[in-house]
Amino acid sequence: MLNRLTTEMRNPKSAEIDTLPVRDRLLLMNDEDAGVAAAVRSEIDQIESAVNLVVQAFQNGGRLIYAGAGTSGRLGILDASECPPTFGVDPAMVRGLIAGGERAITTAIEGAEDDEGLGRSDLEALSPDPRDVVIGIAASGRTPYVIGALEKAKEAGAKTVAVSNNKDSKIGQAADVAIEVVTGPEIITGSTRLKAGTAQKLVLNMITTIAMTGIGKVYGNLMVDVQPTNQKLIERAKHIIMEATGCDASTAKEMYEKADGQVKTAIVMILLGCSYEEAVGQLEKSKGIIREIN
Repeated sequence: MLNRLTTEMRNPKSAEIDTLPVRDRLLLMNDEDAGVAAAVRSEIDQIESAVNLVVQAFQNGGRLIYAGAGTSGRLGILDASECPPTFGVDPAMVRGLIAGGERAITTAIEGAEDDEGLGRSDLEALSPDPRDVVIGIAASGRTPYVIGALEKAKEAGAKTVAVSNNKDSKIGQAADVAIEVVTGPEIITGSTRLKAGTAQKLVLNMITTIAMTGIGKVYGNLMVDVQPTNQKLIERAKHIIMEATGCDASTAKEMYEKADGQVKTAIVMILLGCSYEEAVGQLEKSKGIIREIN
């Protein structure tokens, strides 16, 4: 039953929230949010397993595919859309599916999340294979659309991960790895865009960020494959070159231009004192990981 899920229970701390002064309402909400990070930390072992699967997928030419409905689906799409500009990956490498399609990103599509077959067909349209990882996201842990996507993924031989906010979830039972971050009742009963959504956002951030560090998209803590697509990012790219090599602004600008805006290549050119062609060759041999260049 839905009312037995912790995400659907009534929170006694906020039972009279509508009678409180605005400041007290804000403090109550902030207090509830403060426990989210601790709840995520309790699932670190499972998150680590998920990251290892994603790194392996990327190394083998596979993809990470999110599937969710409502807030959960939007969070998957958000995370997927931020990977190309942040880490310089092909948009096809991290994908997000949402019940109801693109229109559901901004508009609630009633009934779409209840269609298990739709989850199967949406994933099937991406031709999943054994190199891929499919992550199903659902606060309740029981969304049919997500279950359908996970079942189709397993049939295709892909690895599967479930991210939910209730223990012993149905999507967890359908996946190879179950990440179940129990954040408890929301301050507004059942509004899982709150603590549950925050927890999901944290988990997805962790999975893609740490997986990208595992395939050389980060050097130290610098985004060395950032795509300089606007003036702010161009300046950020030059600053990253300076931070990574200790060079001055003039050298960073010169090498950035010689490397045709490829930050990682410019860094290797400076570190090795080599040409653009030699830097590209070294990066190809090291599979893009600067630390593995001798």
